[in-house]
Amino acid sequence: MAIEVPPGYEPLGEEKVAAFLAAVPAVPERLGGGPADWSVREVGDGNLNYVYLVDGPHGSVCVKQALPYLRLVGEGWPLGLQRAHFEQLATHVVAPHVGRAVPQILHYDPTLFAIVMEKLSPHIILRRGMVAGIRYPRLAAQIADYMANSLFHTSDLALPARRKKELMAEFCGNWELCGLTEEVIFTQPYMVHPHNRWTSPQLDATAARVRGDTEWKLAAARLKLKFLASPEALLHGDLHTGSVMVTADDTRVIDPEFAFFGPMGFDVGAMLGNLWINFFAQDGHATAESPRAEYQDWVLETAEAVWTGFRERFLALWRGGATGDAYPAALFDGDPDAIRALEAERQAYMDRLFIDSLAFAGAKITRRILGIAHNIDLEWIADPDLRALCETRCLTLARRLMLEPGRFRGIADVSAACRSIRSEVRTVGL
Repeated sequence: MAIEVPPGYEPLGEEKVAAFLAAVPAVPERLGGGPADWSVREVGDGNLNYVYLVDGPHGSVCVKQALPYLRLVGEGWPLGLQRAHFEQLATHVVAPHVGRAVPQILHYDPTLFAIVMEKLSPHIILRRGMVAGIRYPRLAAQIADYMANSLFHTSDLALPARRKKELMAEFCGNWELCGLTEEVIFTQPYMVHPHNRWTSPQLDATAARVRGDTEWKLAAARLKLKFLASPEALLHGDLHTGSVMVTADDTRVIDPEFAFFGPMGFDVGAMLGNLWINFFAQDGHATAESPRAEYQDWVLETAEAVWTGFRERFLALWRGGATGDAYPAALFDGDPDAIRALEAERQAYMDRLFIDSLAFAGAKITRRILGIAHNIDLEWIADPDLRALCETRCLTLARRLMLEPGRFRGIADVSAACRSIRSEVRTVGL
């Protein structure tokens, strides 16, 4: 049975993109020439949408169109088109605070659910660069700055309660993609489900053990409740190394279609968890000509710098711009003891956020190995036995992060755990 779509909607396809853009204000001038002079190619390698890169004589744009189903699965998994609306809305909300960290939106077509935006060039997807062992010296500082600014400025620390509730009401409409997250991250990997897959037969027993691990499942359930019930700030909602594009000097965050108000640790943990996946995966990409031990050190250093930079930047914003209704400044101004107590409260807040971030990182790692959507960091390891060994190490860390996040007193403790697991776990399976 055909999937129902709103009146006027149709997938563009490469053959229709040029005609669509010809009618978009200012875009023909940006591209130069006319539709016959424009080259169009579809490059989407994600799970949800079509993405077209369009080059003209004078410039370029990117067109992203939502499909009425999950592209990863096909028409057997219908999915609403409104995610395109929430992507462009989230970009507009955070852009004043993060600047060039997000691409410029040039046009949104609510009938075709298509976004026309700045084409990022010569940027590449961060995940691909890291699989290739490329270092990005400004990545940690720039991604930390993006997370601190986007999360702080959409939280109760910066927003008046009325404005935050207005935004929350708008993003509550993104319930369908929230539901997708709730299922594929916090539920399906811990049960028998047709969407799950893993490196088989090497990890068959491991997957069964996870399904039978009550403590692990309870930890996932607690995180799901926090995801459902803690609207702390506007999240990107899918912030990982596949949602970041980079050059040596520039870091851009893309694809916020999962945006909603939720727990800040979900975004932070997603980024950290994907860095730790890459750390373990490097053993599957190392060769005699390209050993990866030093690169693994860089990955761990980057993860540490992401958290440290995020914490420092977030605290600086709080100290200098707490204009929201939480922790009203009038209660503390002019009293040295109260000011010291407020600073201690800020530090405790960040300590709690750190623990949340570690636990969510563990959940993100688990789903990438046992759930529906996997990372090329691991998928591109050709030898299934070696891949399964790297995945076992990932899962070993994931369980510790989810069940005992409080055992890690700081981000350096997680790096130490990664190195220890890599040296100690030598066989496949938990």
